[in-house]
Amino acid sequence: MCSYTASEGISDTCRKIQAILFVAGSPVPAAELAEVLSLPPSVTSKEISRLDDFLRRTGSGVLLQETAGGWRMVTAEDTADAVSLFRDTAQTQKIRLSRAAVETLAVIAYNQPVTRSEVEDIRGVRCERVIETLLSHGMIRIAGRKKGTGSPLLYRTTDLFLETFGLISISELPTLEELQELAPPPEEKNRKGAAGETEQGHIGGEGDDLP
Repeated sequence: MCSYTASEGISDTCRKIQAILFVAGSPVPAAELAEVLSLPPSVTSKEISRLDDFLRRTGSGVLLQETAGGWRMVTAEDTADAVSLFRDTAQTQKIRLSRAAVETLAVIAYNQPVTRSEVEDIRGVRCERVIETLLSHGMIRIAGRKKGTGSPLLYRTTDLFLETFGLISISELPTLEELQELAPPPEEKNRKGAAGETEQGHIGGEGDDLP
């Protein structure tokens, strides 16, 4: 019931407990673990202790912690500096798109490869600054030049764009028909637009692209 793998020195039950605690959003009581794994509470408690011992003995970067009536995974104390640095960097690099940036990104996504002038023709406003910002944040990339007068640059979305919006590929983007079905009725849209202009008169301005 609690066989151990020779290569890892950890039982299948311990591995399951580790996986459950890894995905859990809050401390998990031992009784709940026992119920999920269909094990007696006493056996579950022993396996938790064995997992705790294994993680500490092998110098793992994550450990078990008993708190608030349950168990959870926590980072080891000696990794605190690295974890803190990562959190600070991730927060700094977090992309917050303005309305102008989202609109520009959508135009590029649905028309790629596309030139800046083509994007501007669709949006009806200049997009040079927005495109530069999207490039700097890795949401779009230069994909060569278009043949013809001036040979303007072509733009495409990147893998980061797919990751940010939870897409596997561009083919997963909703069709324009699907987007129209999701759009609010014209009357409701007009009411919301008027309210938005009153409360946030500058929203969507080119100077509001990204922080």
